Amino acid sequence: MSFFSFLGRVLFASLFILSAWQLFNEFDATGGPIAKELNPKLTVVRKNLSSKLGVGIPNINVRQFIATIIFLKGVGGVLFVFGSRFGSVLLLLHLAITTPLLYDFYNYRPNSLKYNLLLNDFVQNVAFSGALLFFIGMKNSIPRRRLRKKTPKSKTN
Repeated sequence: MSFFSFLGRVLFASLFILSAWQLFNEFDATGGPIAKELNPKLTVVRKNLSSKLGVGIPNINVRQFIATIIFLKGVGGVLFVFGSRFGSVLLLLHLAITTPLLYDFYNYRPNSLKYNLLLNDFVQNVAFSGALLFFIGMKNSIPRRRLRKKTPKSKTN
């Protein structure tokens, strides 16, 4: 049973690890190709937050944001493979930050192709979040083995 659990964690984490590896290989002085997609979205988020909170929010550095994504995916994925609860929390944090930002289906008309594609990816990431929450819950519900001292049995004659 433990082999299948390990295999499942490897297959699940491979999605994040391979994605982090791809982002790392494309990472350059500008942040890579994903920076072109993220920059306008981060600007919109910054403007919305500053208008809602009434406080000026500084520009979000896209390159540092992408480096953070790479760190969360890579380190979280590797730690998750070895059954670490902290790794699953890092992956969950990554999904919580990036899912509503990258898959903004709510900015498109419901009948458009872009809406359907983004909604599908959004729901998929929500399902990944659910799987990670399930893993965290299972790790908390499994009692840890305690070493007990064996008490010598008294001999009765």
